[in-house]
Amino acid sequence: MPDFTAAIPGFATEEPRIVPLVYQPDSAHWFAAVRHLPNAIWLDSGHPGSSYGRFDIIAAAPQCLLETREANTSIHYCDGRTEESAQDPFYLLKQLLPVNQLFEHANCHLPFIGGALGYFGYDLGRRLEAMPNLALDDIALPEMSVGIYPWAIVQDHSLQQSWLVINESLSQKIGGAYNFLEIEHLCAAQAKNPLFHDLKQALKSDDKSFKISDFKSNLNVSNYRSALAKIQDYIRAGDCYQVNFAQRFSAEFSGDPLIAYRVLRDALPSPFSGFMQLETGAVLSLSPERFIQVRGSEVETKPIKGTIKRGITPQEDAANAEWLQNSLKNRAENVMIVDLLRNDLSKHCAHVRVPKLCELQTFANVHHLVSTVTGELNANASAIDVLRDAFPGGSITGAPKIRAMEIIEELEPTRRSLYCGSLGYISADGQMDTSIAIRTLVCDGDKIHCWGGGGIIADSETDQEYRESIAKVKVLMDTLEREFIAD
Repeated sequence: MPDFTAAIPGFATEEPRIVPLVYQPDSAHWFAAVRHLPNAIWLDSGHPGSSYGRFDIIAAAPQCLLETREANTSIHYCDGRTEESAQDPFYLLKQLLPVNQLFEHANCHLPFIGGALGYFGYDLGRRLEAMPNLALDDIALPEMSVGIYPWAIVQDHSLQQSWLVINESLSQKIGGAYNFLEIEHLCAAQAKNPLFHDLKQALKSDDKSFKISDFKSNLNVSNYRSALAKIQDYIRAGDCYQVNFAQRFSAEFSGDPLIAYRVLRDALPSPFSGFMQLETGAVLSLSPERFIQVRGSEVETKPIKGTIKRGITPQEDAANAEWLQNSLKNRAENVMIVDLLRNDLSKHCAHVRVPKLCELQTFANVHHLVSTVTGELNANASAIDVLRDAFPGGSITGAPKIRAMEIIEELEPTRRSLYCGSLGYISADGQMDTSIAIRTLVCDGDKIHCWGGGGIIADSETDQEYRESIAKVKVLMDTLEREFIAD
């Protein structure tokens, strides 16, 4: 294992160092170069399959790693030091990543110049609001796993350019030296690798395998119907307007989850995808949904509410899309969440607006209604403040948020782990982009889990909601079972 605590001579400036790299249409080429390092992460735009994304960010071997479990956060430094804290995890992240929101540099076109990469699990919301403890907590992954990475490989698929970004100044602020030369050597060696430009041939040399059993739900049809009846009782009683309810599908697996991710990203290319290698598991996310983006003082969230499956024929597909656009029920779901997110953004933003309401977006498996809510970041606020005080995202809780979360805890038999949390980055210059972790699988030990759900309102039809909850993740489960089912 390379020594990432080795000293580097020279004086670090505020400007990140940018090393041009060979552009690759598929960032799997570059991830292959670093994925053997600890805590490798690939924030994946789904290119070339997805037309919505632009940037890919790849990094590994963080200078420090924050892992939150229950009321405690462990901070692991690459030089072997470990600290423990009971403070708010978002506050700890602000301490370790002192974001300069007004910092202007020569490479502002890059979305990430070193900073935080990782996930914020749905159950991290328990650190922000008092919640009952009713659902079974049977996934051992931390509620938050975020590393501070002083370097990254960034690919811009619009400009068809690629760079290695090295931020020695950020490294010095964290404390301790970091061996950036090792990263540069890895990238240079990968560019000279004869397999680098032939991904299919490179994958053939992978001697690892992946196997999986059939997925099984944690709810049968009767359980699902009973839960939805209780939700609609709560709605009629005035407790809430909408509750996002989900069922979990689980299977046993063995082998390398990256092999599964490579197949899934071909089956369901999505603009907010990602793969994270964890010490005892992995994250495979194929999310279509942005949670919060910050660019300078501009803040944006794009909630998805309203879904219908793709049609088999072009005529059926067009008819399904038209039905969704004209569905009063689905538009009502969307508008409720837009109002919730307008309120969440207004905690740290001025001039909150809705430039797009219920816009149709089409993906490989479904059509969605997507709205856009924007705001202007207040001068005394940061991207981390916005993320914290809008977390978890309203599109996957319901309205009002806290009561909806209480009902979710009562009626879903197991905790959500990462599902409906967020995956993303916070750059040292204040830029941020995060997803809503839907269409997401987590590997924990020898188990792999994914979830499918939807917003329940007063006039939701139980059987239709049940079918929709399966349809959203069916392509993930079917693909894995078809390709990797164990004999």
